[in-house]
Amino acid sequence: MRKQVLKTVGLLAIALTVSFFAPQRAAADDDDPPSRVARLAYAGGAVSFEPAGTDDWVSAVVNRPITTGDKLWNDNGARSELNIGSAYIRLGSNTGFSFLNLTDNTTQLRITEGTLNIRVRNLDTDETFEVDAPNLAFSILRPGNYKINVNEAGDTTVIVVRNGEGEVTGGGSAYTVHPGEIGTFIGTDQIDADVEGWGNDEDDFDGWCAERDHRIDHSVSAKYVSSDAIGYEDLDEYGGWRPVAEYGTVWFPHTAIVGWAPYHYGHWIWVSPWGWTWVDDAPWGFAPFHYGRWIAVGGVWGWVPCAPRVVVGVAYVRPVYAPALVAWVGGPHFAVGIGIGGGGGFAAGVNVGWFPLGPREVYVPSYRVSRTYVNNVNISNTTVNTTVVNNYYNTTVVNKNVTNIKYVNQGVPGAVSATTPQAFTSAQSVGRNSVRIDQREVASAPVAASAPTVAPAKQAVLGSGAVAAVRPPASIQTRQVVAKTAPPPAPVAFEKQQEAVKANGGKPLATSEIRQLQPQSAQVHPSIKIAPPSKPATPQNAQANRTNAQPQNAQVNKTNGQPQNANSNRPVTPSNTVQPVQGNKPGNAPANTGNQNVSQKTYGDRPPTARPTNANTVNPQLEQKHQQELEQLRQKQDQERQKVEQQQQQERLKQQQQADEAKQQQLNQRHQQQLDQLEQKHNQEEQRMKQKQQQEHQQAKPAPAKPAKDEKPPKKP
Repeated sequence: MRKQVLKTVGLLAIALTVSFFAPQRAAADDDDPPSRVARLAYAGGAVSFEPAGTDDWVSAVVNRPITTGDKLWNDNGARSELNIGSAYIRLGSNTGFSFLNLTDNTTQLRITEGTLNIRVRNLDTDETFEVDAPNLAFSILRPGNYKINVNEAGDTTVIVVRNGEGEVTGGGSAYTVHPGEIGTFIGTDQIDADVEGWGNDEDDFDGWCAERDHRIDHSVSAKYVSSDAIGYEDLDEYGGWRPVAEYGTVWFPHTAIVGWAPYHYGHWIWVSPWGWTWVDDAPWGFAPFHYGRWIAVGGVWGWVPCAPRVVVGVAYVRPVYAPALVAWVGGPHFAVGIGIGGGGGFAAGVNVGWFPLGPREVYVPSYRVSRTYVNNVNISNTTVNTTVVNNYYNTTVVNKNVTNIKYVNQGVPGAVSATTPQAFTSAQSVGRNSVRIDQREVASAPVAASAPTVAPAKQAVLGSGAVAAVRPPASIQTRQVVAKTAPPPAPVAFEKQQEAVKANGGKPLATSEIRQLQPQSAQVHPSIKIAPPSKPATPQNAQANRTNAQPQNAQVNKTNGQPQNANSNRPVTPSNTVQPVQGNKPGNAPANTGNQNVSQKTYGDRPPTARPTNANTVNPQLEQKHQQELEQLRQKQDQERQKVEQQQQQERLKQQQQADEAKQQQLNQRHQQQLDQLEQKHNQEEQRMKQKQQQEHQQAKPAPAKPAKDEKPPKKP
């Protein structure tokens, strides 16, 4: 009887606890920012960017996190690529694009003109993926490969479903587009639908997209890091994986900078609702700075990744994006804890310092989040359990006691980076505006978990990109699109958010606080037309015509991927002006890189003749053999680089003990030459191997079929 009473009391206590905490947790969860963003992974040609809440167009910078309300414009001949983890979105020439909504379970895109190629890798049962065009809304129903083209007038949309399935909604009708079909939808208030079998016609843009997919499908890094960690596919060409005791398999970048350290070469920007966000200069510099942790091994920095999706005995949690996984250095010479002050900036002469968090160290967001979010952003990114997270959170955040916390990277030589307040708040290069620091001072300086509390200047929102030389025509910017799902209201103007951040003591605004800034009378979105209720409809062509070739009225221009009949007023881009495709290059490095000594990386570059061909002409055994050859070569190169780096580190430590600055500078120059020569040697080795593999590909091609005896060969022109 006593046991039964205790059991009943225990159950009541649990029930009361749940009823007490559940509403608070639910309310707090509403303020949690999305666990994912989009990464600008590639920008070739004139690609312009407009941050949400501004009217300013700047040149797009690779590795910029992009989220709800942000806009892109690809000018004539330009191409770009976005990655949201579960999908890759590629923009062709003369394309206007924006995110109407990007959350954990909603992706809503807006295209006002131009061409999109979308490869959806994963689509959860509760996830919505919608593309809103001027005359229709297209809902992606299954993972697959899709191409959407909107003509210049905005009254014709052509949709190709290579594989997958989607539904078109517009003009009161709904049409399903099945795998292997191309649909042409003409009109606005009423849609004239024509769906036929896709003739497997491809243009230069399609070939470029296929090549980008090839490097994803053959990524070695997918063995060691979660495929939901945005940007992981870039790691293959710019570093190598090595087993490290206690930490598992660790990725070490191939850098051409003596004494390189993470979070040293890039700049800080302000992205709402996360606040201060790191943008790295390196073309691979996204995944290692927003997921996982860093550790110094033998004086060389390596990245400890978040675990792959399939790990036996470990529950998988999708990695949660973080703006920067660093701790901030305090003390009299650093700005941690300094408020915005009367002038809205840092105190005069006070610098900003930070260093990367190590494995098993807890990241505490500077923006308002729930405790559930704190747990998820940590356990999904490093080997740390909820008990450690809770203890750390209670110690450092609740009780504000950091004296007992020992950070593994704080005392590593060269780990701490510092810059001036002006450079920090105006998106200037940290590498070009670094501040010399006393290693002994920072090794014992107090540490703060949160970023400096300072309201951003507008330049911090615009980022490091120069004023855009091109921007979309006014008619394209204001063009209305059709939506099936109502998106959130238009972004709040930056000036309004800036005043609210100042009133909030320089801290980022919570999602609910941003919503309160929106006038109650504001429209859902001024450029959105919600589609009227629709009924299933049958397109003009019957089901039997699905296997037919692509109709003539939807022929795609082989240069820019746009329908010929739908863009007659726009000049066709000559084929020789299209931006060159750079093989496996993940993207162009920002023009304002923080270090001028960085060598231009050529790992993985392939000539146009070495691009992957159609699946029906690829020899799988030969492809696998070549992939293994490249992997073995890169492992050998990585071992060689590791040996050189360790020798250099030993020489630098020995020279530092002698305290001879002149000799130390000479040593650094010699080490830089060694790294440059090693880089050049490795590039030449890869080029020779790729040429050899290309010859093998050519030799493996089947001989052309001979004409039958009663047939005559075609006459030469």
